Amino acid sequence: MKSNVYSITGEKLKAIDLPSVFSYEYRPDLIKRAVLASITHRIQPWGVSPIAGRMTSAHPRRKNLGISRVPRMKSGPRRAAFAPHVVGGFVAHPPKPWKVISEKINNKERTVAIKSAISITANKEMVMSRGHRFLDNVEFPIIVENKIQTVKKTKDTRDIFKSLGVWDDIIRSKSRTIRAGRGKMRGRRYKNKIGPLIVIGKDAGIMKAARNHPGVDIVMVDKLSAEHLAPGTHAGRLTIWTEDAIKYLSKNEVFK
Repeated sequence: MKSNVYSITGEKLKAIDLPSVFSYEYRPDLIKRAVLASITHRIQPWGVSPIAGRMTSAHPRRKNLGISRVPRMKSGPRRAAFAPHVVGGFVAHPPKPWKVISEKINNKERTVAIKSAISITANKEMVMSRGHRFLDNVEFPIIVENKIQTVKKTKDTRDIFKSLGVWDDIIRSKSRTIRAGRGKMRGRRYKNKIGPLIVIGKDAGIMKAARNHPGVDIVMVDKLSAEHLAPGTHAGRLTIWTEDAIKYLSKNEVFK
């Protein structure tokens, strides 16, 4: 299977043979497991102190006083303390720091998930069904010459995205929505959209040039993961490959 290589101005330069990984079978089950494993391994386990809410001399009073026998402070307003249902008391069932949160996945299964996610980047229908926007004449997979890796200005990358026909997807990524529920009060008020992914062989300035565009991610091909290709466990992310990245996939035994 062949695919065209485009210049940074959107012109067809040549046609190259695609690596065999682009014809790999679609495994949404393994992709989901690999992404969840990647997400859960970043979660910091936490829990409350074992003595939280218990650092008090409060003790329950005797009965027949006409008041509840909840532990009360010895001085001051004699308010209730220590108990789990009072102000300043301990939590009844707090989070435990030893709780296992991370999901596990075998190395071979993770490799299969990455190969499957790579193959879906060449499927135009899957990319479109994920919500990405691009011009009708865009061919998949999108492969660009290595010159894009040397671009150092954001305004130049804007012109490149327009010439490749993916600028509409970056415009789509600018909009954001307010998160529902308590999460909006915990440092994640807005939900941002995912834009194009640029997979490069080496960084000669493109990471600083393209990182200011909303939704755009740049990753080295040897650091590629299932979460990059299928954020939110949904495969089919709009991906731009460089020639160096395609050569790496062709030569690396893992992707054969």
